[in-house]
Amino acid sequence: MKKHLIRFLLGALCVLVLLGHVGRLWQIPFVTALDAYLYDVRVRLSMPNTVDQRVVIVDIDEKSLGEVGRWPWGRNTVAEMVRRLTDDYHVAVVGFDVVFAEPDDSSGLKVLETIGRQQLKGEPGFQRALGELRSSLDYDRVLANTLTGRPVVLGYYFSGTQSAQQAGTLPPPVFPAGSFAGRDIPFVSWAGYGANLPQLQQAVASSGHFNPLVDFDGISRRVPLIVEFKGEYYEALSLAVLRHVLGEAQIKPGFPEGEKTIEWLDVEGERGRVHIPVDEQVSALIPYRGHERSFPYISAVDVLKGRVSSEQLAGRVVLVGTTAPGLMDLRATPVGGAYPGVEVHANLIAGMLAGTIKEKPGYVLAIEVLQILLFGGMLVALLPLLSPLRGTLLALATLGVTLGFGMWLWNSANLVLPVASGLLLTLLLYGFNMSWGYFVESRTKRQFTDLFGQYVPPELVDEMAKNPESYSMEGRNEELTVIFADIRSFTTLSEGMDPKELTHLMNDYLGAMTDVIRANRGTLDKYIGDAIMAFWGAPVSDPESARHALLTALNMQTRLKTLAEPFKAKGWPELHIGIGVNTGMMTVGDMGSPVRKAYTVMGDAVNLASRLEGITKEYGVGIVVGELTRERVPDVSFRELDKVKVKGKDESVAIYEPLGLTAELSAATLEELKLWQHALRLYRAQDWDQAELQLYNLSQRSPGCRLYSLYAERIVTLRASPPDESWCGVTIYQTK
Repeated sequence: MKKHLIRFLLGALCVLVLLGHVGRLWQIPFVTALDAYLYDVRVRLSMPNTVDQRVVIVDIDEKSLGEVGRWPWGRNTVAEMVRRLTDDYHVAVVGFDVVFAEPDDSSGLKVLETIGRQQLKGEPGFQRALGELRSSLDYDRVLANTLTGRPVVLGYYFSGTQSAQQAGTLPPPVFPAGSFAGRDIPFVSWAGYGANLPQLQQAVASSGHFNPLVDFDGISRRVPLIVEFKGEYYEALSLAVLRHVLGEAQIKPGFPEGEKTIEWLDVEGERGRVHIPVDEQVSALIPYRGHERSFPYISAVDVLKGRVSSEQLAGRVVLVGTTAPGLMDLRATPVGGAYPGVEVHANLIAGMLAGTIKEKPGYVLAIEVLQILLFGGMLVALLPLLSPLRGTLLALATLGVTLGFGMWLWNSANLVLPVASGLLLTLLLYGFNMSWGYFVESRTKRQFTDLFGQYVPPELVDEMAKNPESYSMEGRNEELTVIFADIRSFTTLSEGMDPKELTHLMNDYLGAMTDVIRANRGTLDKYIGDAIMAFWGAPVSDPESARHALLTALNMQTRLKTLAEPFKAKGWPELHIGIGVNTGMMTVGDMGSPVRKAYTVMGDAVNLASRLEGITKEYGVGIVVGELTRERVPDVSFRELDKVKVKGKDESVAIYEPLGLTAELSAATLEELKLWQHALRLYRAQDWDQAELQLYNLSQRSPGCRLYSLYAERIVTLRASPPDESWCGVTIYQTK
């Protein structure tokens, strides 16, 4: 765990940084932008892309401008459209996404009044006619009279700068000053406005602003339903239309228990109740239904000329707006860069009526924080410990759960859970850990490869690189197992071969033997001419070093037999090798001079292994092992060869030939082994006759066995020159 401490700490730092963003201690612009983008993606993925018939848009489109004339139209024309909609088509309510802020002088009434005051001041007939015409030529009054008593909601706008103009007349506020005293609610606040003419405003039932909120990226995702202006509070056009639909409905702000902020608005009227979730600024998310034309569009000129069937409009909510490009009522939205502003309000009204407005209550913050802590903590703790594949699978699973949980809340509960912080944290931790593994741990692995790669197989290098602090090339004493392998009669063999052919032969032989050593987790020490030295148990600890070394020796003999046919085909001689195997305490480490060093072993146990290899030919066997090696591998059957004192050793040691895994030996082999053990006991008891008879019988079972003939020769010698009383059957070797 200590080696991963830096990764744990840096991962925890990433979690804390994103927690600070989520908790609004600071803001990370990229995370904010990513959250907005992912919100837009979810909007587009979940849009029904169907047409909602409850809201109809009467469109001042290019067709209408072509037939009626350029905008603004005379107020008498607007009045006629209102009359048609309410009296002829019986719509539920008409909402105007336009503002009538300036008087309409298009009738020429002002010119006639000027003439009446000047040139024709004394003409009674003119004055009488002017008086009769004044009511019909005062288009603003015509419109005001038409609006009176009809279900019409006018629109107006707010502007934001302190020096903004204040034109027209605002409607009465929905909440007077002081309504929210003592509550720290960050209402959207404005400094100026452009409203309708006083006589028009006084004639209508209500009015509402049509300002959407434009986010940092220029996208309209929300509409403030209640805004503040000079301490008083005004409603949005969509909310005013909804209140009229519900029948003089009242707005009741919803405060969670113990909270000072508004989380919802309940709109209750004669014809029903609507629950509207809002955010901390009392803004509602716009539930976009589609990319465009999610509502029936009817050309305004068709309404004026009565070319629309009653079924298309009766009982519907009507919004009057414009999509004509020249009138500049286009918005950037999550579903389109040039989206009709009137359809923004249509979507919001339809969402209020359908109850599909997404919400982001205060407890969503707790969910997001919990998600960051849970997934972040899991990734910080596990990624450093996992392999790249498992780490990738964990990261993908975390991304899937984060996205899936967010979409489930979105679709099933209409909750907006920000997912950018969770996704970014997952990608950040995954990328950091993979980069660390590649740049830092790969460097460590390369260092280990440089140090140990020429000695140990790649899989051991990988194992060592996982815990680099556990390995070093410093010298230490350890129980290890070492083998020496040497080609028999190599000098004679080499003298009879072409040097190039000899080189190829040795490369093939050494390559094959090295493969066997590495396959059994051995550390290749060195090549000494035609000899090979290898050991087990370092640098990677191996409790079964004796077993692995012994199996390697057996496999080397087997592998050598498979080389016989290819060598024969190339005209090369058949090779025979002797292998000495010994287990014991050895010194292992990086040894040598400043000019050249090697990771090697040394000690009496190493020297004994070399001596054992040297005497294999004396007994006519391929492998000779020491006593401790035999003890460490109980599932292998051994034939005791002798007790010997090798050069440089004062004490005798028993030496053995491994026959193979006991479970795999034939009954005949096991029977012969028992006969040999009996013969060896007779020999050491100096019962020469019985020993000789037993050896004869063994020779009949295995003709040509050098071991049996060796002991038969020894008996002949010992009969001729009987040993003294101290003799115990030990053979002394004076040469290496």
